[in-house]
Amino acid sequence: MPDTTINGINVHYETYGSGPPLLMLAPGGFDSTIEKWSNVGVWPPVNPLESFSRRYTCIAYDRREAGQSGGRVERLSWALYALEAKGLLEHLGIDRAVVMGACMGCTVAATFAVAYPESTVGLVLHYPVGGALWRINMRQRFAEHAAFVQEQGLDAVVKLAQEKGPTFQAGAVIGPWGSTIAGDEAFAKGFAAQDPERYAALIKTMGPALFDRDTAPGAEPEELMALKVPAVIIPGDDPAHATSAARYLKECLPHAEYHDYAPAEQTPERLCQWILSFLDSHAV
Repeated sequence: MPDTTINGINVHYETYGSGPPLLMLAPGGFDSTIEKWSNVGVWPPVNPLESFSRRYTCIAYDRREAGQSGGRVERLSWALYALEAKGLLEHLGIDRAVVMGACMGCTVAATFAVAYPESTVGLVLHYPVGGALWRINMRQRFAEHAAFVQEQGLDAVVKLAQEKGPTFQAGAVIGPWGSTIAGDEAFAKGFAAQDPERYAALIKTMGPALFDRDTAPGAEPEELMALKVPAVIIPGDDPAHATSAARYLKECLPHAEYHDYAPAEQTPERLCQWILSFLDSHAV
C-alpha cells in the first residue's frame, strides 16, 4: 500500500486497474478513507474500486487527517483539500482525470474543478453534502470541540483520541485532528504542546468558514457557472445530503446531467450504470 508526501503531509493511496484515470474522493465527511468505498452507504453492493477498475484506473486515498494519512494543525479549507488531491495526480504523473466525489468529497471535487479546470475531464457528484441542517450540525461539531478544549485542555483531546480512537465524524469533541493524534505519537505530543489560545481561535473560525452557506459549500456559484467540464449529479435526501444541495449544483454547473430519482429508486444497478455511462462518454 503506497504512501507519498504531498504538501508536507504523508498521504496513503491506492491505484486499481488500468485505463483512463478516475480520481475518487471518498465519502465519510472528515473520515474520508479508501475503505469507505466498500463499507458505507450505497457503496458495498456497487464496489466501485473493483467495478470501475475493469475499465479505468481508479485512484483512491485517505484524505489528510483520516485513515493512514497524516495531518498538520492549520486552517483546513476546501482549496487546501483540492490542492492536495492535485498533488496526488502530479505524483502519479497524471495531467487530467475524471474527478468523482461522494458525500463531502463532492465539495472537494467541485473545488478541484474550479481551481484546476485544465486537469478536470469531468465530475461525478454523488450525494453532495449541504443544506441548512448540515451547516448547523457541522458548525456545532466545531463548537463542541472548542468547548471541550476550553474546559478540559489539549491534553484531554490527546488522551481521548489515544484511548478511544474516535474520529471527528464519529465524535465531535475529538476535533478534526483526532485520527492523526491516535496514529502518530510525535504529532500527539506537538498537538498537546501548542498554544491553546491560538488553537481555540483557529477552531472557532474554521467551522463557520468551511460551512458558510445553507447549500453545497465550497466553490462560489459564479465559479461553477464558468466551468466548461461535463458533470453528472446524483442527489441524496437526508440531513447531511439535502436534495437542495444537489439541485443547487445542477443550477450552477452548465454542463451537468441530473438523475432526478429519490435515493430509494437509486438501485446499485442504476447507480453503476449512470456512472459508467458518464465515464464511457467523457473519460479520455
